[in-house]
Amino acid sequence: MNRTEFVIAIAVILFVAFVLGWFASWLVYRFSRVTISDVAELEDMAKSLHEAEEQRDEAITYYQYRENELTTQLTQTQAELSAAMDGLREARQEAGELRRYIEKMNA
Repeated sequence: MNRTEFVIAIAVILFVAFVLGWFASWLVYRFSRVTISDVAELEDMAKSLHEAEEQRDEAITYYQYRENELTTQLTQTQAELSAAMDGLREARQEAGELRRYIEKMNA
């Protein structure tokens, strides 16, 4: 192989390498580019996610408020029940005393 043939062979090899590199670069760009519709879809998804987070926060706040309200109501109901039980206990004691007094008076 003489010098001219060697230079031509190297030039052809370099040209083929250049074309293959360019083609590979074009393929990577073609498959990895982001289209306008993709960006719009991502914006819609971000907006939906933000709305869902706001709804979650509102629900958590509502349930915390409701839990506090129910806890307060339960505490009040338990206090009323305790007072009613105390009153009933006193009424039973008083009724027992009245029965003994009536039995004593009748005897």
